[in-house]
Amino acid sequence: MKAHSERVPGKNFKELGGKPLFRWVLDTLLSLSEIDQIVINTDAREILMEHGLGAEPRIRIRERKEAICGDFVDMNAIIKDDLDAVDADMYLMTHTTNPLLSAQTISDAIDEYRNAKDSNRADSLFSVNLVQARFYRADGTAVNHDPANLIRTQDLEMWFEENSNLYIFSSDSFTATGARIGRQPLLFPTPALESVDIDGPDDWALAVALSRMDLSRHGH
Repeated sequence: MKAHSERVPGKNFKELGGKPLFRWVLDTLLSLSEIDQIVINTDAREILMEHGLGAEPRIRIRERKEAICGDFVDMNAIIKDDLDAVDADMYLMTHTTNPLLSAQTISDAIDEYRNAKDSNRADSLFSVNLVQARFYRADGTAVNHDPANLIRTQDLEMWFEENSNLYIFSSDSFTATGARIGRQPLLFPTPALESVDIDGPDDWALAVALSRMDLSRHGH
C-alpha cells in the first residue's frame, strides 16, 4: 500500500462510501476465518497508524524497503520481500484498489485453489474477467473473428483478462517462476460488479457508483 498515487492522488486513503478505500478490502479480509494474518507492505505506516491499525492482532504492517519503493517497481519484487519475511502454506494477494471484492468470492477462490492444488491441477490461481467480444488490431484487421461472417458474440471464443483482483500461490510456485503466477495457474473468474480495479479517475467514479448500489442493498 503506497502513500502516493499518481492518477488519483492519495487514493488508498480517500473516502469511498463513508470509509477510506483501504478499509474496504481490509475489512473483507478480516471477516474471513481462513485468513490467519494480513500483511500490509507499505511506505505509509504512520498514516495507517493514524487510522487505528495498530490494535488489530491479525494485521502485520511491514515497512517497505527504499529499494522497492516507487511507481515503477515490479510487484513481484515486493511480494518476494514479504515471502522472505513471512512463512505460510498459502499466500493470497490483493490490493486496496479492489474494494468491491466480496468475502464469498475470496472464500470461493481459496477453496478452488486448495482443491486444484490437492489434485495437482494447478499450483497457483489468479482472477480474470471473462470476455466474449470482437477484437481488432490497430490496423483494423480482425483478431478473433471473421467480419464477413458475424456469428453471435456469445458464440465467440472466450477470452480471459487478468483483472488484478486476487492471486493465490505458494512459496514453491513463486520460486519456480519468480512471480505470483506459477507454471500451472488456475484462472478464476470474479463477478463483474466486484471486479473494479481502481487505476484512474474513471475507475474511481465507477467504484463510487457501485459502492452506493452495494450499500443500498444492505440497508446502509
